[in-house]
Amino acid sequence: METSFISNLMIPEGEAVQGKDIREGIFKLIQKEQPGFQETHFITLYELNRFRRLYLASLIQMEKGELADIDRDVMEAIKNNSILSENIQEEMEDTLTTGQRIADKVASFGGSWTFIITFFSFLALWIAVNIFVLTTKPFDPFPFVLLNLILSCIAAIQAPIIMMSQNRLEQKDRQRAEHDYKINLKAELEIQLLSEKIDHLLVHQSKKLLEIQEVQTDYLDDLMRELRNFRK
Repeated sequence: METSFISNLMIPEGEAVQGKDIREGIFKLIQKEQPGFQETHFITLYELNRFRRLYLASLIQMEKGELADIDRDVMEAIKNNSILSENIQEEMEDTLTTGQRIADKVASFGGSWTFIITFFSFLALWIAVNIFVLTTKPFDPFPFVLLNLILSCIAAIQAPIIMMSQNRLEQKDRQRAEHDYKINLKAELEIQLLSEKIDHLLVHQSKKLLEIQEVQTDYLDDLMRELRNFRK
């Protein structure tokens, strides 16, 4: 049973990886962190996977230069082997201020059939009262100047509130897009990591098969030798 060069602990059977079997870029990264590591030394698969994640992060940084905050989040998730998927809707709702919540509710109500029916009912009632009920002394006679003033005030207040809500929707869409980008980037890097692991397993399996074939060949040679001796 081999000993890990990094942790100096015994490596369980089947989890030992020799330095010569590690990709060159990852091997150099291990040497940078663990001076003295050579091709004859061994590390565990868990330790190798940690350096693989660090290597992927360094490749992304070399390609993009200075990492943006969104890329840095992905790199941290890869290094820590954590999950990026989260309930983005609940997170955004928790950060809303009271004004933003009111703006969203006003915009939602202003764009509904309830508002349209209620508003037209109010207009019809206002006009009917001033024309048919208060025929002698209407409080807002035709052409309904007071009603026009009220409508203008409502429009002047409603427009910026709706714009505030629209800005909130744009912010939500941008946050969702950034969240999807982080998940897609992490998935791409994880696929590369899986490809690296598969390559290692294939090489390791090929060596095992070759060793089995060599043992079988030695066994056949021994049988042929015994058979010749028996004939003599």
